Amino acid sequence: MGAAFYLQNLLGGLAYGSLLFLIASGFTLIFGLMRIINLAQTAFYLIGAYVGLTLLTHHFNFWLSGLAGGVTTALLGFALYSLFLHRYHADHLTSLLLTLGFTLMIDDSVLAIWGGDPHSISPPSALSASLQFGRLVFPSYWLALIFVSLGIAALLFVFMQRTKLGMIIRAAVDDEEMTRGLGVDVNRSFYLVFTAGALLAGLGGLLGGPITAAYPGLDGELTPLAFAVVIVGGMGSLSGALAGSMLIGLVNAFGKALFPEFSYFTIFVPVALIMALRPQGLFGRAQ
Repeated sequence: MGAAFYLQNLLGGLAYGSLLFLIASGFTLIFGLMRIINLAQTAFYLIGAYVGLTLLTHHFNFWLSGLAGGVTTALLGFALYSLFLHRYHADHLTSLLLTLGFTLMIDDSVLAIWGGDPHSISPPSALSASLQFGRLVFPSYWLALIFVSLGIAALLFVFMQRTKLGMIIRAAVDDEEMTRGLGVDVNRSFYLVFTAGALLAGLGGLLGGPITAAYPGLDGELTPLAFAVVIVGGMGSLSGALAGSMLIGLVNAFGKALFPEFSYFTIFVPVALIMALRPQGLFGRAQ
């Protein structure tokens, strides 16, 4: 195994971590702000993948199809929160069971509408080739996905650090009771965070499609990885979501390449270590 092997898996791990970030960023903010374990987050990813794929088959632009998938899941997320979850966000068990129920409903709907066959998703034609550097051959789309994800991360960081609503969200994540005591309407941020989380997951559905494809049950495979990212990075931390996503992506890539029979074991080794040594995560604050 030469340098090309390690570089190949390094880039592959970063690409996979990039799509995990699109899922985990909303997941961790929803968890950190509202204390809702949103099991439907990866189901939003699946819906976004299928909506985008349907538009692609009708010859829509790849990037616009991905955006349409994100908008669809954002509307769905807003509806679910407005009609159901806003009443129970303080009841952790009820909200958990509700999101589990939504996940099962979404999975059955996907199966009924699109069938049970897996669907491959092709990247845009301009990025369909591979880049070659000596013995290293790497899909150009995977490299583009890394930069797109980093660009989205930068926008999220600017929003959280430089806008009034972002500051309210950060304050409520740290201490919701104190934030409410200062007269801040935290409920408005609940709607925004849940909808934005659904948007990011749905957007990631098509963007990550060339890596993961689309098939019923994909959301169930991604859920443990989203939990792993939150545990490693820290609850409610965007920096933690980014770092945790990249770490889990790299561990996943090298684990499958070096120890394919222990791939899940290698993924959750860092999770176990973090839980033992720093339970609040790398970027989380101690409660």
